[in-house]
Amino acid sequence: MRKFASLILGLSFLLSFTNAKADEGMWLLSLLNKNIAEMQTKGLKLSADDIYSINNSSLKDAIVGLGTEGRPFRHFCTGEIISGEGLFLTNHHCGFGALQSHSTTEHDYLSDGFWAYNKNEELTNPDITASILVRMEDVSKQILSQVNDEMTEEERYKAIEKVAVELEKKAEEGTEYKASVKSMFEGNQYFLFLYTIYKDVRLVGAPPQSMGKFGGDTDNWMWPRHTADFSMFRIYTGPDGKPASYSAENLPLKPKHHLAVSIKGVEETDFAMIMGFPGTTDRYLTSFGLEETMKITNQNRYDIRSLKLDIMKKDMLKDPKVRIQYAAKHAQSANYWKYSFEQNKALTKLNTMGHKKEIEKEYLQWAAKKSKRKAKYGQALELISKAYSERKSAMNASSYLREALLSGAEMPIAAIRLSSLKNLLAAETQDTAAIRVEVEALRKSAEKFYKDYNAPTDQKLMAGLYKMYANKIATDQQPEIFKMFKETYKNDFDKLAADVYSQSIFASSESFNQFLEAPKLETIENDIAFKIGNSIIDKYKEVSTELSKGAEEMQKGKRLFVDGLMQINKKINLAPDANSSLRLTYGNVGGYIPKDGVYYKHYTTLKGVMEKEDPTNPEFIVPGKLKELYKKKDFGRYANANGQLPVCFLTNSDITGGNSGSPVINGNGELIGTAFDGNSEAMSGDIDFEENLQRCINLDIRYTLFIIDKFAGAKNLIDEMTIVK
Repeated sequence: MRKFASLILGLSFLLSFTNAKADEGMWLLSLLNKNIAEMQTKGLKLSADDIYSINNSSLKDAIVGLGTEGRPFRHFCTGEIISGEGLFLTNHHCGFGALQSHSTTEHDYLSDGFWAYNKNEELTNPDITASILVRMEDVSKQILSQVNDEMTEEERYKAIEKVAVELEKKAEEGTEYKASVKSMFEGNQYFLFLYTIYKDVRLVGAPPQSMGKFGGDTDNWMWPRHTADFSMFRIYTGPDGKPASYSAENLPLKPKHHLAVSIKGVEETDFAMIMGFPGTTDRYLTSFGLEETMKITNQNRYDIRSLKLDIMKKDMLKDPKVRIQYAAKHAQSANYWKYSFEQNKALTKLNTMGHKKEIEKEYLQWAAKKSKRKAKYGQALELISKAYSERKSAMNASSYLREALLSGAEMPIAAIRLSSLKNLLAAETQDTAAIRVEVEALRKSAEKFYKDYNAPTDQKLMAGLYKMYANKIATDQQPEIFKMFKETYKNDFDKLAADVYSQSIFASSESFNQFLEAPKLETIENDIAFKIGNSIIDKYKEVSTELSKGAEEMQKGKRLFVDGLMQINKKINLAPDANSSLRLTYGNVGGYIPKDGVYYKHYTTLKGVMEKEDPTNPEFIVPGKLKELYKKKDFGRYANANGQLPVCFLTNSDITGGNSGSPVINGNGELIGTAFDGNSEAMSGDIDFEENLQRCINLDIRYTLFIIDKFAGAKNLIDEMTIVK
């Protein structure tokens, strides 16, 4: 949302955002009647009920939100069901962690890819959940009727939470469903979402990393793109068709709906819509919040991760085992490392700060027009500004602590897991049964931890990141143990790290398991890694408390500011910020002009993969079999009218993180691609949608099918799908 346009009509003073184009907005499915006419004008052949229906099969029944055990509503990616047996597509980078967890030097699925040629070969992933929306409901009246303007923000929160919990319990009663009430528009609206959450999700297929991550960090957030960014999973249920944890007796899901797959292809201006679970946007962010995002959040993340990624990468290049162990960690860190840099660049170029200040100026003019309005809304921006100003130092300290310490060297943070055992051993009367249970739990968690842990790499991360932290953060904002680092080690973090990783019981799986054979309280209390981890956590709690001091003022200011914007723009269809709930965005296929003299067409082909090939660069290696297929032009039915094999294409859709893996759907409700990235020129999009530059990068479904069919020979998967021309 770019800016306000001021209009004086008689005595009324109306502000509005620049007319929201159809390509801007992550829309709630239950409110699609407000958009459906325009969507149909653009080429949609479906009704709103065909997309979202509570009582009948609809497109929403084929959309999967990927979460983790314990955080099922925090969808990290999206998937789409493409067969009547629960088979679904998502991105390669969404399935990368699963691929990595199953990989060893003997079975390197990252390098070689993985394909299940029958269901018995599919691999289980106990940490992954798959959510399918049952229904959503606007519960704003039920919740907001319990609050008033006289309440403090804390009183307001408690009242809202009480009603929300009651609504969730009522929705879940007598069912296997799980409910979640989510805030919209900074607490000015509330929606209840009811999901079926499946717990048995199995890996079915993925191309090798050289294809699924082709272009690596170099091409990330960039166009033209040639990445086969897809992986495949299958949802299983208990024999009764209900969600169940893994069991050999489980059966493939029989979905209410699965997407037909179209190989007709896409042309410029074709209608396209994307359904998925976008994670977080901040379109209503003020100039004060923007300054914090750019100068603290983004800058610190980029600076710290630059060092972190360099340390990991060097060790990964030296040792195949380390490459597998740190592949997912490196990929997760690298994604938002580049995002932070490109977002700051785009925000500066587009003068987003200036646009935000224009909005705030006109908002204040609107608020001042009436005394009653001024009394309620006039102080909103002042509250926000004050809160950001007072937390600046604490936010910077918190940012560095999270990135350099909590997400840096893993061993000290993992060591904190011994806290429960420490308390059991310290009890006057020891509960030997409880100690045995805790030891066994630690043994199991350690097995998982050490599988993807390399002590020399972790030692380098400690030395490098702790040094960076000590040089950037004031002494009084550092964990208490950093005083010891200065006094004993003179801030020689190489020496510190060498001692920690040679002395701590956590340094290796062997030393840790040996400790668990006969655990002693004094060993835990004296362990240097345990001390470091606890000191970091203590400081994190302290900084978090400091940050929370202005939270009430901040929340009140944001709520009133957005409430005001909604009133100002009550004749305009505004979309709430993304919050991991199911949304739909729509627009068209099309290229764009990134700068003077340059036009990017709307699609790429396999020819571009061959042009980018560089056998000396691991980011641009092309598998031999793919080159053979290209040379023979053996594209099967997946080539376009010109005999080329399409790889990726662009739409002007409005997406963000969490949309990764989302289906790109044509006007007939058929799958034409999978969304996986955005373009660097419009990385401001989470904060400031730029309608002329914003593009979504999508994997063409024809390239996906070509790889499954011709490259992998997994015809069993092709045969499951409903493929239409």
